[in-house]
Amino acid sequence: MDLINNILMVNQFGRDIPEPWQLSLQDAAHPVMEEIIFFHDQVMFILTIIIVAVLWLIIKALSGKAYYRYLVDGTLLEVIWTIIPAIILIFIAFPSLKLLYLMDEVMDPALTIKAVGHQWYWSYEYSDYQSETLEFDSYMVPTTDLNQGDFRLLEVDNRLVVPINTHVRVLITAADVIHSFAVPALAVKMDAVPGRLNQTGFFIKRPGVFYGQCSEICGANHSFMPIVIEAVSLDKYINWVLSGHDE
Repeated sequence: MDLINNILMVNQFGRDIPEPWQLSLQDAAHPVMEEIIFFHDQVMFILTIIIVAVLWLIIKALSGKAYYRYLVDGTLLEVIWTIIPAIILIFIAFPSLKLLYLMDEVMDPALTIKAVGHQWYWSYEYSDYQSETLEFDSYMVPTTDLNQGDFRLLEVDNRLVVPINTHVRVLITAADVIHSFAVPALAVKMDAVPGRLNQTGFFIKRPGVFYGQCSEICGANHSFMPIVIEAVSLDKYINWVLSGHDE
């Protein structure tokens, strides 16, 4: 019943988390993630065709019948085995290069946030506002303090709140060891390296709560520094900023 209740909570409140025995990717909230899922499905379709065709050729070639000998030897076969894989790789390479370019570009962000990885929690800084920098730490909520419907090892005391339909840039670094800032639903996965400032970005299309974790083995409590991004409307975001993130 607890599992069913948690799934109902996800559907009700729009929380994007990995589900038990999930084989597919998480639902996309960022246009780039939608393209990644489409590309993944396209490659899986091509892979299925290749596996079926190769298995059929192997079975026929091992059958021992003389008229299947052309499947294992011959100039024509070598030409085909060279040209067809080259064409397949071209069909895979072009969309993957486009995705790499889209993931690397952060065009005219409306909001910039700095994320700093620590052992073992995250710190966030909003420095776009002239009055003062809004900054806070985000710690994982211990299992003993979880409320009904919360998710173990994923909830934090202070969420990273961002507005929807807004280009957000995230500057990522670390204060001690290498961490990794990763949120699957937003196609975000960037290393946080001490002394280095990396950047990534996202454009969230719908309200919701999106969960991620540090994906770099950064020490004994590596699995206890989750990331929670809450996407809200612009009005709610402005009220959250004006209230000093107390809501």
